[in-house]
Amino acid sequence: MAHQDQMHRYLFENYAVRGELVTVSDTWQQIINGHDYPLPVQKVLGELLVATSLLTATLKFDGDITVQLQGDGPLNLAVINGNNRQEMRGVARVNSEIAPDSSLKEMVGNGYLVITITPAKGERYQGVVGLEGETLAECLEDYFMRSEQLPTRLFIRTGEAEGQAGAGGILLQVLPAQDAKTEDFEHLATLTDTIKTEELLGLPANEVLWRLYHQEEVTLYDPQDVIFRCTCSHERCGEVLRSLPEEEVNEILAEDGKIDMHCDYCGSHYIYDAVDIAAIRNDSAAGDERVH
Repeated sequence: MAHQDQMHRYLFENYAVRGELVTVSDTWQQIINGHDYPLPVQKVLGELLVATSLLTATLKFDGDITVQLQGDGPLNLAVINGNNRQEMRGVARVNSEIAPDSSLKEMVGNGYLVITITPAKGERYQGVVGLEGETLAECLEDYFMRSEQLPTRLFIRTGEAEGQAGAGGILLQVLPAQDAKTEDFEHLATLTDTIKTEELLGLPANEVLWRLYHQEEVTLYDPQDVIFRCTCSHERCGEVLRSLPEEEVNEILAEDGKIDMHCDYCGSHYIYDAVDIAAIRNDSAAGDERVH
């Protein structure tokens, strides 16, 4: 099994098509560990993680991307947040029982796929796609055709390799401003669709690509590591507390003697007592004075 979660970019020498191959097995396990998610929800988070990693690699800037499923079904939220450094985190919210054989639509109900792109510099962009497709991959392919008019295919695999649960995927996309022939793109997509889960998760990237495209000329670039990383911190939670009404904060302090801020993504707890809250408010007041 591939030991390191990695993103590999590759190009076809004779076609105006590029590819990305990613394995995210360790990162996926870190996201679902400590949560009692039903198996179909774990699978959705694995697929979302693969998709987000592949989408992040298509961005040409520093910044964040969030891919989330929202709906009125028993799975009312599943979200993966990542950035151009391939640092990923994710969480799901389940509000009622989910059957082991539930489909995406049965879990999410009437819902949407929301993609939010936040560059470090520049305008934030949000795209919303109805869940028309049967799978997450189909919904994302629909998003690319609508938002960027770029023929795109996603191949997402979750399953087992050598007894361990894993997730990985491949993205194929026509290069922007290039005129790839439809039959060429379909030919490459047909080859890619033959990838077996155990091959994708268990073999080195160059071997996977050789198995898929051994009659084509493919350039494989240096990989980028994919890791689990949560951006929560004592300071960030303090900023959230600073934004809450003082009466509300005082009420919780009076009742519990402390405020426990819990991060849904990684399970961390940040504890604040009256002294901490006073310090946060003093910092805030000092900041306001500096602004004026």
